[in-house]
Amino acid sequence: MIDIPQLVADQRTFFLNGNTMDYSVRKQQLQKVKSMLKENEASIYQALKADLNKSKHETLTTELGFLYMEIDHTLKQLQNWMEPIKVAAPITHKGTKNYILKEPFGVCLVISPWNYPLQLALAPAIGALAAGNCVIIKPSEEAKATSALLRKMIDNYFDPSFLAVVEGEKETAQELLQQRFDYIFFTGSTAIGRIIMKEASNHLTPVTLELGGKSPVIVDKDANINLAAKRIAWGKFTNAGQTCVAPDYLYVHEKVKFKLIKSMKKYIRSFYGRTPLNNKDYIRIINEKHFNRLSKFLTNGSILHGGATDPLTLKIEPTLLDKITWEDSVMQEEIFGPILPILTFKEIEEAVSVIRKQEKPLALYYFGENGQTQQQIMQYLSFGGGSINDTVLHLANPHLPFGGVGESGIGAYHGKFSFDTFSHKKSIMKQSTKFDVPFRYPGGKISDSILKKIMK
Repeated sequence: MIDIPQLVADQRTFFLNGNTMDYSVRKQQLQKVKSMLKENEASIYQALKADLNKSKHETLTTELGFLYMEIDHTLKQLQNWMEPIKVAAPITHKGTKNYILKEPFGVCLVISPWNYPLQLALAPAIGALAAGNCVIIKPSEEAKATSALLRKMIDNYFDPSFLAVVEGEKETAQELLQQRFDYIFFTGSTAIGRIIMKEASNHLTPVTLELGGKSPVIVDKDANINLAAKRIAWGKFTNAGQTCVAPDYLYVHEKVKFKLIKSMKKYIRSFYGRTPLNNKDYIRIINEKHFNRLSKFLTNGSILHGGATDPLTLKIEPTLLDKITWEDSVMQEEIFGPILPILTFKEIEEAVSVIRKQEKPLALYYFGENGQTQQQIMQYLSFGGGSINDTVLHLANPHLPFGGVGESGIGAYHGKFSFDTFSHKKSIMKQSTKFDVPFRYPGGKISDSILKKIMK
């Protein structure tokens, strides 16, 4: 049993002794994370297979590959990111040098979810380590095999005073949140995000909340329908829809609806076979609770494709639902599963008007060829991030910030944005002692009229 208060205290002592500040130390720790992953690849594949039935291909593309890219990008840029940023100064500050130092916050808590249990635990930690922090990871108890493997790997490769994993149920998370951390990073549901933010306020701890929401995909009448169908099917049904940025519902122009659905059916069969429940690599739902929740949605509207379930393996076929209204239960919460409700529109303005009335989603996807409409959609609708003529792939670009807005989250990360998230920007002014500008002192000889000209 881990003594959580003692672990936090040990990390704080380790941090305050300056053990994380040097570039060489940070570089070494990031290289160690990469070595840890490479040397344990076989075990990682096994753990993710056990938790979610992930194939090697899906584990490589959505978990390991992402982390390798993130580490390599960070190692390449880290020294530059750590450099002080010189800034200009007004005439009133003549003789000064002004710059911004990036300093680590201290001891950080990363609470990660079960849907990408390796990637979403380590990706924020990579940014925190790069910025010079100590980190405690609380992985999801739902992904038991990956959680246990994370703890075992990190125990073997790292000093717990620098990087540690704390496993446990809800009570463990609650105990962690009672401690004083310098930063908290949470990925999960909006409901739990509210709890995290409330607990963090007790110590005025800054937070990043990566949440979710109902992310729409819009297909306009001038879209490349074949490509749209392929990319939507991939983005929606990867990880059996258990992806925070997966398209949650489809808005399609009525003139191309039939063609799009026909193409989507074709690609679903191409990706997962005619009987996905028998596909040995098709992802399962994480647990019985979520399986039952998702199964109830299958009574909404009418099923155009899929709809079969297997309670023994916790699998649900990739499913397309038609004749859906906003009053249906499937439209009342984030689906987080392989079910795609389909709505139609006659004019793009009506779809935009409806989407604007909903909570701001984590992602939005638009398929259409008109440049002006593309621009209007991207500017007029508020969402965390998204794509034009694609889905999901934007989050794998380390040069783009990934995060939500409103109910879908606070803050962003990936690449330099991770480093910035876990760094305090400290403003420094170095004043000259060669001369002293007198106008700021009372009783000086400079008139107010001259001061007005200087300070206007």
